[in-house]
Order: sequence, then C-alpha cells, then structure tokens
Amino acid sequence: MSFTQLLLVFRARWKTAVGSLLIVLLLALALSVELPKKYTATATVVVDFKGTDPILGIVLPAQMVPGYMATQVDIVQSHKVAVDVVRALKLTNDPTVRQKWEEETGGAGTPDDWLADLIAKKLDVKPSRESSVIDIAWTGVNPQDAAAVANAYADAYIKTNLELRVDPARQSASFFDEQLKALREKLEQAQTRLNQYQRRKEFTTTDERLDLDNARLAELSGQYTAAQAQAADASSRQRQLREFLARGANPDSLPDVLANPLIQNLKASLAASEAKLEQVSSQLGANHPEVLRLKADIEQQGIRLKAEIATAANAIDNTARIADRRATELREAVAEQKARVLRLSEGRDEMAVLLKEVDSAQKAYDAASQRFTQTSFESQTSQTNISILNRAIAPLEPSFPKPILNCALGLVFGTLLGLGLALLREVLDKRVRSLEDLVTGFDFPVLAALDKGRVQKRRRWPWRRRASDGLRAAG
Repeated sequence: MSFTQLLLVFRARWKTAVGSLLIVLLLALALSVELPKKYTATATVVVDFKGTDPILGIVLPAQMVPGYMATQVDIVQSHKVAVDVVRALKLTNDPTVRQKWEEETGGAGTPDDWLADLIAKKLDVKPSRESSVIDIAWTGVNPQDAAAVANAYADAYIKTNLELRVDPARQSASFFDEQLKALREKLEQAQTRLNQYQRRKEFTTTDERLDLDNARLAELSGQYTAAQAQAADASSRQRQLREFLARGANPDSLPDVLANPLIQNLKASLAASEAKLEQVSSQLGANHPEVLRLKADIEQQGIRLKAEIATAANAIDNTARIADRRATELREAVAEQKARVLRLSEGRDEMAVLLKEVDSAQKAYDAASQRFTQTSFESQTSQTNISILNRAIAPLEPSFPKPILNCALGLVFGTLLGLGLALLREVLDKRVRSLEDLVTGFDFPVLAALDKGRVQKRRRWPWRRRASDGLRAAG
C-alpha cells in the first residue's frame, strides 16, 4: 500500500481514529483522577571519599571509588537500615500495623522485619555518576510521611555506616585488652626471673666485672708468658752451672759471673794488689811488714772473691727456683682466672637470654598497647565521612499519577490505536478509493478519469451518489 492510499484510507476512516484517540485520552484522564496519589520525598547525602578518613586517617585510592560507592548504595538498601528506620519512627507501635502484620504473616517473624521489607520496596537510591552524592527517595501516599521516612533513611544510613566502622574497632579493642593482660603477665614473669637471677648471681645489667676479669686474664697470661721465658732462661743457666761444676771447671768463667760487676771489681782489685805485692816484694823483701800486710790483704780479697763467685753460683740456682715457682703460681692464677671468666661468661649469657625475653615481652606489650590505644580511640569516635546535604521536605505535587505525562502517553497510544483500527477496518471492508485501487485490486482497464472538481455539484440521494461515483470511476 502506497503512501497516497494510506492518506485516502485515513481520510475516509478519520472518525474511527479520532474516536479511538478520544477514548484513550478519556481513559488516561480517568486513571489520573481515580488512581491514588503518591508522593516522593528525596534526601541527599554526601560521601567524602576523597578526603582523609576521620577514623583511620587514610585516603581511599581512586581505583576503589566505584566499588566504594556501590557498597554505600547497598548499605542504604540493606534490611538493617530499613529496620532502624522502622524503629526510629516507631511505626510498629500502631495497633493497625500490628493487626495487619498478624493477618498477613500469621504472627511469623517480627513486625519490625515485616514492615522493613514493605518500606524497602518503596525506596529508590540513586548515586551520582560523577560526584559523591547519593539521592535517597521514598514514595508514599502522604507527603509528610514520605519526607519523614526519607530523612529517617538518611539518618539510619549514617548511623549504620558509623557502626560498621566502630563495631570492628570495639571488637579489636576488646581483643587487644585481653591480650594486654596476658602480655603484661608474661612481661612481669620475665622481669621477675631476671631480677631473681641478678640477685642470685650478683649481676647487674651494666655489670663490668667480665670486662675487668678479661683484662686481668690477659694481664696474667702476659705475665705467665714472661715468667715461663724467665724460668726457661734461669733453668738454662742453672744447667750450664752444673755442667761446669761436674767437669771441675772454675765457675768464674760463667756468663753470670763474668757479668757480675762486684766480682769484676774484686778481680781487678786483687790483680792490682798482686802487682803491688810483687813490686813491693822486690824493693822491700819478703819479710817486710808492708809485704806481709799486702799478702794478708790479697788473701782476704781471694777469699771474698771466691765467696762472691759462690754466691753468684748460688744465685743462679735461687733464680731458677724462684722463676720456676713464679711460673707455677702464674699458671695456677691463669687457670683460676680462666675458670672465673668462664663462669662470668656463662652467667652473662644466661642473663642475656633473660634480658632478651624481657625485651621481647616488652616489645610485644608496647605493640599491643599501641594497637589497643588506636582501636580504643576508633571505637569511641562519633565522626564519619558521610553528611546530609539536603534533608527531605514534604513534596507539594504528587509523583504519581502524572496527568500531563499520562495524557501525552494517551495521545501517543491513542493515535497509534486509532491508526491501527482504521487500517483494520479498511482491511475488513475494502473500498475503491483511487485509480490505483482499481488497477491493483480488480485489474480493470482505465480508459479515462474525470476530474472531480469539474463535475457539476448537485444534490443527490446518498445511494444514487455512490452509484454514480462508482460508474464514473469505472469509466
């Protein structure tokens, strides 16, 4: 069917199209008047996710913002928030509500949960796409009730959001409080063990006895080494002296004797006296008193020299015995000092273990105390990153039904319905309305067509007019 044929059909069936349109418009107006009015109130909240968290002091990463906003929407729509709204407004205190709950549920569940599910169906939460604003809208039959419920939802959402942050902190604070008691007891036990050990061993945390004993051990070790060398040297000289005496050699050629200055002086004095005796003897004679005196003096010097040589030889033995005894004493002192150092070292090691236990217990207690202080502060906070931007007010106009919108929709659907009914009638009652209908519908040859505007208009009976029009169209 061409566009021209459609226009001819719609012009011929205009009463059907207009009638259908008017009926649909009347129905839309009737529904707009008869349907109960509903009012929608909207409260607006702002979620400050870009700033610092007032509780944790952290900044939310940008990649987590979409999920964070979706979570906030889910919290607003949660059953817990709806129950808080019901309890805040005391909606279940109405006997009518309780009676209706008993009728519909038979007393199953609680009226708070039942009513919370009902009001949640009328809630509409819309987050902004490019901002941190969330619109909380609630629809009801009374404008004041709608505003009250929307505001209650906003307040309950902020309260629930704060509880979701604070409750875990309270649980953590309780946990750390219990842990602190155990850690404090462990720290006290470790300190007690350390104090008892220090009193028993007479140690202190700043005890320097080990350092002093180590220094004394080093000093004794040095002395013992030197004493061993001296004892070895004295023993060598003693062995040399005994070899000289065993061979019958004169001990005055020993190195110790040769190095003795007194003996050397005595030898020099004896040699000088002998030289003087020889000189005086040649001058005065052998029996001269001076000669006799010099002989007696030389004899005394010889006796003294032998005594000094014997004394020097005895001194070698005495020196060897003394050096050996000194080395033995130092060896015993070194052994005793080593044992003392070992005892002190073991004691310091045991005390170091106890000190580490105390330090470890102290660090654990300090860390738990710090976490307890933080979680305790978090559990007592009353701040949140959500605030109310606009509180809901009672709407002046209903959100449903909307007469203008209903009429516009009625106009659209009525027009489409009218056009559809006109086409349906044309299909059921086919009429010839143009030359194209004759050609396509009856396959008649068209010889000529008279212009309707040039035919003289006169009054005719309707049945005669239709017949003449049909003949004129055929001719």
